[in-house]
Amino acid sequence: MLAVIATLNFIINIAWFLIIASAIFSWLYAFNVINVNNQAINMIGRSLYQLTEPLYRPIRRILPDMGGVDLSPLVVLVILYFIQMLLNTTIAPALLGM
Repeated sequence: MLAVIATLNFIINIAWFLIIASAIFSWLYAFNVINVNNQAINMIGRSLYQLTEPLYRPIRRILPDMGGVDLSPLVVLVILYFIQMLLNTTIAPALLGM
């Protein structure tokens, strides 16, 4: 059971990293800091989009349109934080008999 909890924590941590990397990439793209005509940069951007968009899509349906500001990454990070806290402080001790 400890392995399952550790695996879930690892997956949540990877999701955190991908969301933050995606946000940084989108800012660099928006301010023309990176050259999106570069094939490697374009591939990284598409990969980050494909990995994070399934997390953002349900949140974007709920949130109102805020113009040019996308709050869905922030909302997903908060949700992941609460899931991880629930997992580590409530579910894990209950399953491990602590």
